[in-house]
Amino acid sequence: MKNHFALVTGASSGIGLEFAKQLAKRGYNLLIVSNVKEINEAAEEIKGLEDKGVSGLEVIPLQMDLGKQDSARELYEYTRAEGIEVEVLVNNAGVYHDKDILDDSEAFTGLIMNLHMYTPAMLCYLFGQEMKARRKGYILNVCSVTSKMAAQRLGTYGSTKAFLSHFTRALHIELCTYGVHVTDVSPGAVDTGLFSIPNWVTKTGKCLGIIASPKMLVRRALRALFWGCSKATIPTIFWRVLCFIILLIPTCVLRLIRRLGLF
Repeated sequence: MKNHFALVTGASSGIGLEFAKQLAKRGYNLLIVSNVKEINEAAEEIKGLEDKGVSGLEVIPLQMDLGKQDSARELYEYTRAEGIEVEVLVNNAGVYHDKDILDDSEAFTGLIMNLHMYTPAMLCYLFGQEMKARRKGYILNVCSVTSKMAAQRLGTYGSTKAFLSHFTRALHIELCTYGVHVTDVSPGAVDTGLFSIPNWVTKTGKCLGIIASPKMLVRRALRALFWGCSKATIPTIFWRVLCFIILLIPTCVLRLIRRLGLF
């Protein structure tokens, strides 16, 4: 078996690509997965980091749709066929949106539920079995601060991330005595180009601590993972206060906001 492999899903850009880069700098060979062909370009970009200690490491790009029900088993079988031993699993693949539940298509609803719940849970189950047997391994699940926001337009996204967050906490406790570390990172807004906002707004948000940079997010997340923490403390004071306020808002007020067309 090839040792010290890190598997990162959704690694073609943004947070996933940054996870791959920083894990490579830590000396891990990489299996990076995405549903788009740009995953090959991401692999070349990582290989180009020779001055950052990446020289000689293996980077395997794999284009695969993780939104399918059987994708976790397919990915697991791929690693077994290729003799890849996964020491670090980063479940990052996902899709973001804020939209009314019934305005989504049936196909998209199935996709987001598979990407945020079924696939990462099954990857944890399959690779977690091997890690438990080896008594060594690391699993990082990228959740979201919206997992604490039961509000309109975030019904599907926030709820699926809430499942992943609760699942991660339970798995952390179950595997902590087997030398396997499981960590939840639940960021707020991250500067990945996902949001269509002007550059000056992004810069202001980063200065105020409202928007995190991928490098900072990933650095803190990996530090928490390798230290064996159950959660990576990413959300700033702004997001913590916002979550607290939203939890205090009664349903009648949320209904009023909807009737007024504010959100």
